[in-house]
Amino acid sequence: MGTLLFFLHHLTSSSMNGDPSTPYSRDLGDELRQVRERFTTFRARKIARMLGWDPGKVSNIEHGKVRATEIDLIQYLGRCGRSQVFIEDFLNRYRSAFDHYFVQVPTNLRTVTMAESSADKITSYSLTAIPGLVQTEDYATAHFQTGTIAPDEIEAAVRFRMERQAILRRPNRPLCTFYIHENALQLKIGSDAVMEDQLMRLLFHTHIIRIVPASSGAAGVFAAPYVLWEYEKRSSVAYTESDLAMVFVQDLAGVKTCKSIFAQLDALALSEEQSRSMVADLASRSREDLSGRRLHLA
Repeated sequence: MGTLLFFLHHLTSSSMNGDPSTPYSRDLGDELRQVRERFTTFRARKIARMLGWDPGKVSNIEHGKVRATEIDLIQYLGRCGRSQVFIEDFLNRYRSAFDHYFVQVPTNLRTVTMAESSADKITSYSLTAIPGLVQTEDYATAHFQTGTIAPDEIEAAVRFRMERQAILRRPNRPLCTFYIHENALQLKIGSDAVMEDQLMRLLFHTHIIRIVPASSGAAGVFAAPYVLWEYEKRSSVAYTESDLAMVFVQDLAGVKTCKSIFAQLDALALSEEQSRSMVADLASRSREDLSGRRLHLA
């Protein structure tokens, strides 16, 4: 079922290989570390001694590798001087930290950022828009302006998206493959100049682009965007989103289905060379159209 509903429908549990952490457990573990560093002068070893823990326990909890008990969290956050209200809020969020299916509101992007920043390989599919990791600033702004985000939040959302793209400039950047439906290339977002710049941006060689041609028909159309994050020492994570929710899947069956979607797209998509030729041709035509309009106006 190539939609967001698939991931919500198959709520089965599976044994996981490797690091048992999830994107959300790593997110919340890092939040604990930040609380410790912001509100105390304690190093990890010192707070471990104060709590009577092995130092490795603090490290594992702060890296989201093991599930802390509620007593552990109350003691830890209490030593950090956090209020009862703060602790209760954290406990409520932590209860779903290790779930293999996890749903978040679309405005909370911290977990997404942590998941992609530590991935060794990122594969994504988009039907209606250029993937966020390769969007230009002007394209991202225009895209947010047509969506559900509040106008006064657009600037911050664009800045956050641009900051996330830093992973593509790292020496040890992840291997990224973007399956982009031809519809996303043809759908005009912003001005002609914005679209031309965006198409040119896609031609950067820090990632692989594979265009799914419109001629592939229904086989190349999936209603939801998909992302697969793969790690060397952790279980893979599948992800999909809508305007209503973001869904993280670490269940083996869900990840397997996501991989099968990308296998289907791999068979349908143009080669990387053909894809870059298509994008370059569309950018050239966009430039010619833009130049023609300027001459006409002159």
